[in-house]
Amino acid sequence: MTNDWETIIGLEVHAQLSTESKIFCGCSTRFGDEPNANTCPTCLGLPGALPVLNWRAVELGARAALALGLHINERSIFARKNYFYPDLPKGYQISQYDQPFSTNGTLEIMTADRDEAGHAHEWKPMTIQITRLHLEEDAGKNVHEGLPDVDRFSYIDLNRAGTPLAEIVTEPDFRSSWQAYDYVNHVRRALQWVGASDADMEKGNLRCEANVSVRRKGDTKFGTKVELKNLNSVRFMQKAIEFEVERHIKTLESGGQLVQETLLWDERLNETRPMRSKEEAHDYRYFPEPDLPPLIVTNQFVEEVRASLPELPGPRAKRFAEQYGLSYADASQLTGDRALADYYESAVEASGSNARATANWIRSELLRELENAGLSAGKSPIPAMKLGALVRMIDDGKISGKQGKDVLVEMFATGKSAAVIVEEKGLIQVSDTGEIDRVIDEVIAANPNQLEAYRGGKEALFGFFVGQVMKASKGKANPKVVMSA
Repeated sequence: MTNDWETIIGLEVHAQLSTESKIFCGCSTRFGDEPNANTCPTCLGLPGALPVLNWRAVELGARAALALGLHINERSIFARKNYFYPDLPKGYQISQYDQPFSTNGTLEIMTADRDEAGHAHEWKPMTIQITRLHLEEDAGKNVHEGLPDVDRFSYIDLNRAGTPLAEIVTEPDFRSSWQAYDYVNHVRRALQWVGASDADMEKGNLRCEANVSVRRKGDTKFGTKVELKNLNSVRFMQKAIEFEVERHIKTLESGGQLVQETLLWDERLNETRPMRSKEEAHDYRYFPEPDLPPLIVTNQFVEEVRASLPELPGPRAKRFAEQYGLSYADASQLTGDRALADYYESAVEASGSNARATANWIRSELLRELENAGLSAGKSPIPAMKLGALVRMIDDGKISGKQGKDVLVEMFATGKSAAVIVEEKGLIQVSDTGEIDRVIDEVIAANPNQLEAYRGGKEALFGFFVGQVMKASKGKANPKVVMSA
């Protein structure tokens, strides 16, 4: 039975640091250029070319490490990780091994179980131990065309070779694919938040690897693990883990044996397929990189980086929940992007501190328009101050909430303020009780049969009369005043 088994997952995240040039040479890291355009003798591994460390990669690595709760080591060593693969020109990768850049991180994330449709239930905190974050260079990219054994062609693009990576390795702390899913999303957001990485999985500058095994509940010894390699989608990672867990359990319960190997996820077939047998550390023959000195960072450097960091997304979401009275789900959505969080706080101030209404208007109306237009909050045609002013107009009874939705769409399309649009379209609500009483009298006089039925106890007709008053006033009557008249 599946309930008799425990899933054990450890994760590795490779994030490309947002430098303009590569980690050991001056070649551009620009995405989308012609294949092999951004290369030089150093990143091509030509004889006699020597690496020179790009200090900007160290600064961004430090921002990433501190954002994830890691301790930055004063001294770290670059090492050669030897293996042969067509996209690795030197025959080795410059990485770090036994003396990494940062270690021993403790990170709190929020996670939740999901139903079959992927809907989250009961968010709760979870503490993750991060073993290390080390710096390394990326390899190139293999591109394959055609069917295996039939007109098969392979090409190599070395533009990515030598781009700086932060490899983030956890302890095997995860017990479900959804915990892993929530962790990677947390890391992705944190790296983007502090400007360490674009973490754009579609461009390949954030990739995941998962080590997965199962064991009988109560056992302390780990089972045979597999490595799921180069997962470029958090959802693919979650699905691949689920597939492997089910495969492991079926194999073991039927008396079969598992093999330690590296697997790839085939999104077309929704299944894993073998890539190669799993290597151990000794297979890579690590040794210190002779062409690079030890990397030394001072406490002053670390503290300067720490002081430059913005308020991190986790603490900011907690503050939003406490300060603005939001649910955790709403606070998390509004802090999903740093520009969105900044937008929200500016809009709240402009609204007259109506935090709840501002959150609702951003979440339900503005984000829909932004998504339809393919824009982020930082590119919104409606500045935060103008959205806050719209919320205040509704609070002040100048326009109704229904009118406000139409005004927001017009603001998004034209860039005009709510006040200008309301004036141009003559939308100012009528709150004058004398004028509203006059319209009510007209509606009552025009509907004697409904009035008699209402007085006879048919209270549902109250809504009919309210609707008729709104119609007669062309939607300008303040509904609150109408209801209380």
